Amino acid sequence: MNFVQQLLLYISITAFIFLLIGLYKPWIMLWWEDVQNRRKIFKLYGGISVISYVLYWLLILFI
Repeated sequence: MNFVQQLLLYISITAFIFLLIGLYKPWIMLWWEDVQNRRKIFKLYGGISVISYVLYWLLILFI
């Protein structure tokens, strides 16, 4: 279970770093999209970051 907790933490940190990069230059992080904007960056990488961080803490608290 420790592996899953570490994996969720690393995913959350990586998504946060990608969020910061995407806020600076959205086209770097959304190269496959037709339209790259900061709203999509927040939805994709912000959502992944928050969800994985919450799951990380839920695993710590309940297991």
